[in-house]
Amino acid sequence: MMRSILLFFLFVLTINQMTAQKMMTPELLVQLGKVSGKGITKDTKNVIYTVSTYNLKTDTTTKKTFSIPLEGGSPTEIKDVSNLLVDTNISPDGSFKLTSKEVKLENVLGVDVHNDVPKSNVKIYNALNYRHWDTWSDGTFNHVFYGAVNASDYELIDIMPNEPYDSPQKPFGGSEDYCWGPDGKSILYVSKKLSGTAYATSTNTNIYEYNLVTKKTVNLTPDNKGYDTQPSFSSKGQLAWLQMKRDGYEADKNDIIVDIDGVQVNLTEGWDGTVNSFVWNEKGNAIYFIAPVDGTVQLFEIEISTKNKVPKQLTNGQFDVSGIVGQAKNTLVVNRRDMNHAVELYTYHLKSGELKQLTHVNDEVYNSIELSTVEKRMVTTTDGKEMVSWVIYPPNFDPSKKYPTLLYCQGGPQGALSQFYSFRWNFQIMAAHGYIVIAPNRRGMPGHGVEWNEQISKDYGGQNMKDYLAAIDDISKEEYVDTNRLGAVGASYGGFSVFYLAAIHNNRFKSFIAHDGMFNLRSMYGTTEELFFVNWDLGGPYWDTSNAAAQKTFEQFNPANFVSKWNTPILIIQGGKDYRVPIGQGLEAFQAAQLQGIKSRLLYFPEENHWVLNPQNSIVWQREFFKWLKETL
Repeated sequence: MMRSILLFFLFVLTINQMTAQKMMTPELLVQLGKVSGKGITKDTKNVIYTVSTYNLKTDTTTKKTFSIPLEGGSPTEIKDVSNLLVDTNISPDGSFKLTSKEVKLENVLGVDVHNDVPKSNVKIYNALNYRHWDTWSDGTFNHVFYGAVNASDYELIDIMPNEPYDSPQKPFGGSEDYCWGPDGKSILYVSKKLSGTAYATSTNTNIYEYNLVTKKTVNLTPDNKGYDTQPSFSSKGQLAWLQMKRDGYEADKNDIIVDIDGVQVNLTEGWDGTVNSFVWNEKGNAIYFIAPVDGTVQLFEIEISTKNKVPKQLTNGQFDVSGIVGQAKNTLVVNRRDMNHAVELYTYHLKSGELKQLTHVNDEVYNSIELSTVEKRMVTTTDGKEMVSWVIYPPNFDPSKKYPTLLYCQGGPQGALSQFYSFRWNFQIMAAHGYIVIAPNRRGMPGHGVEWNEQISKDYGGQNMKDYLAAIDDISKEEYVDTNRLGAVGASYGGFSVFYLAAIHNNRFKSFIAHDGMFNLRSMYGTTEELFFVNWDLGGPYWDTSNAAAQKTFEQFNPANFVSKWNTPILIIQGGKDYRVPIGQGLEAFQAAQLQGIKSRLLYFPEENHWVLNPQNSIVWQREFFKWLKETL
């Protein structure tokens, strides 16, 4: 009893300490509840969701599951959801279950080949794809298995026996990569059945159908050479999936394909946008999907037909609808976020169009702090285009004062700069520290048409760099911007942007921060793992002197070639397990800055990949980020 009372008072104290603060802080940010919708209950009366909460003092994360009435109300914590939600891994007749696990198929470790030295620590490779994202290959592959509902692991049947291919796809594939056929007699799964160099240079995943009776597998998408992903059947048994057409282009236009009477129909072919994800409606005659548009991410609907397929945008506002949890008659449950608020669940009424907040996990925190003002600003680019830019102002902004201002450079490079809420690159916390932030939707971002999205490939130092400078120059016209205190920050392609801008900014900026950015495109090409990306975006290998596009990239757009022009303090951040933009990129940049006598600092995270996932590491990241800005701006 005393222990329960003590825990209660500690909880109250923690909440009071969190909510007593007036502005967002790194410590408060990391302890916000992270909401994840799991689905609508079978009786369509409640929504199931989880909340993950990190405790800084104990360095622990707790995850709780809740049920809340669909029409709103007080949530109830629940321990077991197995009988509440439809389990899509169970076959339609309830006989079988689907699962996935790793299978060891190749000898890679030293002990695999030389079993008399069991304590050796060696990996032996004969082809590419030897590492991916943050993991070295150990000869195991993800495979889909099925078996009786109550079957043990050893009774499960591998639908890809002895095939050295992955399903779910690595590194991020999950249950969306496989599903039951509508009659329960087949299993559909996504796989890229390529090996070595072919795997590393291609995006050609296909959707395969495995027949439980014949044990045979058929490729359903053999003619498409790009990504085929997310197979899903309607309530009528109709198949839909997402498709990119061009091999090697990971940011190609993503379309919804539907099988209509044996013909593969592209529902979104005539629509000038790209789809993030989709779900069927309950009746099976339409699809709801999520897509970036005009600097946000919104909810759309498209009917299933062979003609006149025009998507209808259902939501519109200065927020992101970042995912669809489920449907219950005329109500959809979706994720919603904006630059001032982490994800909460909302209901969307299909008839009235009302978007209503359902969960209130972080309301108490947000109600206790001063929030930023976020405004859309249209910037005219050097080639006469109108570019959406988001401007985030400090809480209690006073236009009669002058503020240091940050240019935010988005990664991707084809990542949408929407109303996202990041737990690292968080605009709210930047503004809370007294900085204005301008975040331009420069060339290369989706949501502004396919042409705008595609322009950046093979033009890394071209128009999009002019877009960045147009944005900072435009905001600098305002009296409240202190033009003697401008900085540029970014990660991944945003980090590349910082490295490149450091040589061409003509003394606009007084400080730079680059996280996991490409610095030397030659060594980047030689050490990154997904070669299809650098082949498409950079133009190909640097040694191909006959390839004009590649030669232009490696000569004109390589930051390492212009490092002698650097003259501004720079903070360089690098993850040790980042194999997408490997460690040498950050180290080369830091060494170049140090040897030229430029004020510089290296922030190295040995166990982090392209992101910073450890909560305490993220706090150090935030503290060092603002410490650097305080020193240099």
